Amino acid sequence: MRFNETLKNIKTYEAGKPIELVVREFGIEPERIVKLASNENPYGTPQKAKEAVVKAARRMHLYPDDSMHELKRALSQRFGIEPKELIIGAGSDQVLEFCARAVLNPKTKVLMSRITFAMYEIYAAQQGAKVIKSSCYRHNLDEFYKLYQTHRPDIIHICTPNNPTGDALDRDYLYDFLAKVEEPLVIVDGAYMEYAAFKEPKKAIDPKDLIQKFGNVLYLGTFSKAYGLGGMRVGYGIAQEPIIEQLYKLRPPFNVTTLSLVAAGAALEDEEFVRQSIEKNFAQMDRYVQYALKRGLEFIESYTNFITYILPQQISSKEVAGKLLRRGVIVRDLTGYGLNALRITIGTPEQNDRLFSELDEVLDGY
Repeated sequence: MRFNETLKNIKTYEAGKPIELVVREFGIEPERIVKLASNENPYGTPQKAKEAVVKAARRMHLYPDDSMHELKRALSQRFGIEPKELIIGAGSDQVLEFCARAVLNPKTKVLMSRITFAMYEIYAAQQGAKVIKSSCYRHNLDEFYKLYQTHRPDIIHICTPNNPTGDALDRDYLYDFLAKVEEPLVIVDGAYMEYAAFKEPKKAIDPKDLIQKFGNVLYLGTFSKAYGLGGMRVGYGIAQEPIIEQLYKLRPPFNVTTLSLVAAGAALEDEEFVRQSIEKNFAQMDRYVQYALKRGLEFIESYTNFITYILPQQISSKEVAGKLLRRGVIVRDLTGYGLNALRITIGTPEQNDRLFSELDEVLDGY
C-alpha cells in the first residue's frame, strides 16, 4: 500500500496524557489523579452549558443545523462582527487545517516561532510546505519581519499568548508588524486571549478591530479554555468575508455536533463563570510564581491558564514529568519542543497543593 510522500517526515501530535491512561498503567485510583497537562478549565463547565446539552440531547438523532445560525449570531453580537466574517470548527485547530489546505502546497512557505503550537508545523508539513522558524522561543516580530523579507512566506503564524510558553505580545507591537506584511495570510491565534486581556489590557486584541485594520489576517478563538468546553471541541475563525468564503469551500458538512453548538452558545452567555474562572486562575498563578522563587526555578511570565518552569540543566524535565506521573500528577514535559521545561496548568487550590507537595519531593531527590 502506498501513502502520500509528505507523510514520511510528519510527527504525530502528542496530546496530554488522559486520566484513564494513568489509571491503566499505574493502578492509581481516578480520584487520586491530578491532571494539569492540557490547559483545561479546572473549574469545569458553565451550568448553563450543561443544562443546554441535556435539553439538546433529545435531538441527537437529527443532524445539527449546518448553518450554525444561533452560535454565529451569538458570536457576532459578542464581537460586533457579521456572521459572514465567521467560520466555526471542531476546535480552532480545524480552522487551522482549513487555512493550510486553502493556501499551502509544496511550493509555499510558512513562518512561525521556534517554539509554538505544534499543529502549525504539522498542517504545513501535510501540505508539503517549507517551514521557516525564528531563532527565539518568544515572538520577536523584528526577527519575524526580517525572515518575512527574506523568505516571503505564504502563511505567518502568531500565537498570542503563546502555547506552550505563555508569553504574550503587546497589541501595538503586533499591529506595527501587521502593517508591514500585506501579502501572506497571517493567523493570529488567540486561544488564551481571555486570560491575557484580563491580566494586561495592552495585550488584548479585539477581533473586530484586528480584521478591520488588516484584510489579510484571520483571528482564532476557542471554547476549550476559559469557557470550559475542551471536551466539546468548538473553535472559530474571524476574518474579512473573502477569506471566510475560501475556507468554507473546505469545510465538511455538519463538522460541529448539535451538543457542541448549543453548549458553546450557552457558555458564551455565562460571563460570570468565565470571569470567576479567570480571577481564580491568576490568584492561584501567584502561588506558582512564589513557588518558583522559593525553589530557584526559572519561569516565563504567563498570560494564560498555565505556567512554564524552565529546569536547570542537571534536572531532566522528562524525568521529572515521569516521576510526577507515577505519583498521579500529570504535567506536560516540553523536551519535544526543545525546552528542558514543564508546562503546568493552573489548577484548583487543592490540585495545586498536591502538585507543590509532589514536586517538592521529586526535586528534593536531585
